[in-house]
Amino acid sequence: MTQREAIFPAGRHDLYEKHGYSAAIRSGDLLFVSGQVGSRSDGTAEPDFERQVRLAFENLKATLSAAGCTLDDIVDVTSFHTDPENQFGTILAVKQEIFSKAPYPNWTALGVNWLAGFDFEIKVIARIPARN
Repeated sequence: MTQREAIFPAGRHDLYEKHGYSAAIRSGDLLFVSGQVGSRSDGTAEPDFERQVRLAFENLKATLSAAGCTLDDIVDVTSFHTDPENQFGTILAVKQEIFSKAPYPNWTALGVNWLAGFDFEIKVIARIPARN
């Protein structure tokens, strides 16, 4: 039976412990990353929307890195948006910078009415590279 292993980015474990969940779970060669938001080091939301999206991706990269992954290892993305009609242009611009060439990961975007004070959240599944 495959064991679960909790993964936490450096310096952020207390934030996850406070809320009772893991940043990511490694199961076999897959990494299931919890929703990452544009939170600053103290856990508060970045108020500027574009910076919040960019910070969410930075937090995602830190979590991926803690498991030995990069953005290139992502196979599936789900994003959550509080005002998709007005936010999507900004999100697409940032997305195109981050995923600038094919093959692109799968992506599902959902409009929601609440994200605990945030306006954007991204969760992913990544394949963990083989260890040499």
